[in-house]
Amino acid sequence: MSGLSGREIAEKMLRENGIYDVKIISVDGFLSDHYNPINRTVNLSPEVYNGTSVSAAAVAAHECGHAVQHARAYRPLKLRSQLVPVVQVSSMLVNWILLAGVIMAYSGNPTVLLIGIIIMSLTVLFTLITLPVEFDASQRALAWLKSTNVTNAEEYPKAKDALKWAATTYVVAALAAVASLVQYIMIYMNARERN
Repeated sequence: MSGLSGREIAEKMLRENGIYDVKIISVDGFLSDHYNPINRTVNLSPEVYNGTSVSAAAVAAHECGHAVQHARAYRPLKLRSQLVPVVQVSSMLVNWILLAGVIMAYSGNPTVLLIGIIIMSLTVLFTLITLPVEFDASQRALAWLKSTNVTNAEEYPKAKDALKWAATTYVVAALAAVASLVQYIMIYMNARERN
């Protein structure tokens, strides 16, 4: 009802949190919204950047929640940011190492599989650390949306619902990552018992 676009909501939230060194930009792609702590940008998809819907408001505020985390030195965000380079390298290698490890494990040498499991553990750790980062950004967004009356009493529950469903995707990804890791650990344990 406020008529504010996602960009305007992001500008307002950043300003009201005393953050003036973060740019808000539009980036191509559907669901491409993210905060980049390296170049200090809130990147919003065209639907969110120009949108005036409740979901656009919620997403814009959520991404600004990450900028607030960064400005306040939120520890899990710092840890996740430190893991990004390691996870980028490990994610390129892990599937090949695990494949080779499974083949070698059935040939009697599970060592390569153990190396793959250790590398995969870094990715799983990153996925798990992402959960509190995302939940906290949503909580900051919702608290701000409520306190500033950007959303009215009818819209606020819808914004809360939109962010809840977005968070669910991170929970599912974390569960899938843990399940895969457990699967490879079981393969490794079985291979060791056979030897």
